[in-house]
Amino acid sequence: MKGKDLKPHIGIFGRRNLGKSSLINAITGQNVAIVSDQAGTTTDPVKKSIEIFGIGPVIITDTAGIDDEGDLGKLRIDKSLSVIPQVDFAILMVSKNTCDTYEHNIIDEFIEYDVPFIVVHSKSDIEPLSTEMEQRIRNFTNTEIVDISITDKQSIEHLIDVIKTKMPETVYQQKSLFKGIVKAKDIVLLITPIDSEAPDGRMILPQVMAIRDVLDNDCICVTVKETEIKDFLKLGIKPALAVTDSQAFAMVSKIIPEDILLTSFSITLARYRGNFEKYIEGTPFISKLNDGDKILMLESCTHQVSCEDIGRFKLPKWLKEFTGKELDFDFASGLTKFPKPIDEYAMIIQCGGCVVTQKQLNNRLKPAIKKNIPVSNYGMAIAYVTGIFDRVVQPFVLKK
Repeated sequence: MKGKDLKPHIGIFGRRNLGKSSLINAITGQNVAIVSDQAGTTTDPVKKSIEIFGIGPVIITDTAGIDDEGDLGKLRIDKSLSVIPQVDFAILMVSKNTCDTYEHNIIDEFIEYDVPFIVVHSKSDIEPLSTEMEQRIRNFTNTEIVDISITDKQSIEHLIDVIKTKMPETVYQQKSLFKGIVKAKDIVLLITPIDSEAPDGRMILPQVMAIRDVLDNDCICVTVKETEIKDFLKLGIKPALAVTDSQAFAMVSKIIPEDILLTSFSITLARYRGNFEKYIEGTPFISKLNDGDKILMLESCTHQVSCEDIGRFKLPKWLKEFTGKELDFDFASGLTKFPKPIDEYAMIIQCGGCVVTQKQLNNRLKPAIKKNIPVSNYGMAIAYVTGIFDRVVQPFVLKK
């Protein structure tokens, strides 16, 4: 996944040959999606980056029909359903005044994953939405129903207005990483180790986000490698906050004075995007792990693995050393299915989630939270085994 996927995600769902792809073209005013009269033209979820005035850039996902047939059709339906936990807003398309089990089932999925949605009745120029159809929809949802024709520009404009009204503003309004923790003119020290995991010639997304947020809060941003912290402190400048890569906690926590607030990029992102309270609650469970316990490490991106990989090698090694237990680790990259049923895991540890949306990350953890399985975050887990957990969550606990 790429940084652009942090934009709000809108998914379009419905049966085959309803005009889902045509709707994307109508909204954008461009031929960005393949359109055909043949049912089943869209075989896999296809993402398109578009701009919606009043919302900004979004990722819109065109999905295969939920009424597809045969063994291959079932796989396509499963692919379409797998998109639901990843979207921030959904459009359910219906047509010809038809709405029954297919639509009921997918609405149940929207509700299960807390995805706000609207119903769009398409091809109104052929068969307008009937009173009976509207009532059938109202019997199981009170969401907005929009009757459109792809060829009617006015109805498309009305639909866009409805999307802007019904999509929660929290989806597309950016929050601040540090607002309330620092104040204008504060000095914020960002500690960014450069190792084999660092992208050549670039900085990782959490570091870039942090730099921009420090500037947006009218603070003074100072960025150093961990090897230059002491040189900076010799200048006699006291930062209000120090933010480091979690992997450097053991060293950095000994150098940064106790009277300076300290946290990590991963923990900052956890508060910004994840279920922070559940992370704080679940992390101490590390001390209760037993021999043979299975731990699922969730990586939001897919990447080439090296011996310095934090999720695959370093953190599992540190957890085994800290607990003195023989632990069993599974790994899941991107937004793929879990390797085993969720009940088999004693604990879930999620990466910082820098390349996924808040909705995607929270829905990723939702099955574990519903089962009362403890969840943590890479940064918090590292802080816990390093013995500085209370210190590095202090900036955010103080704010609360």
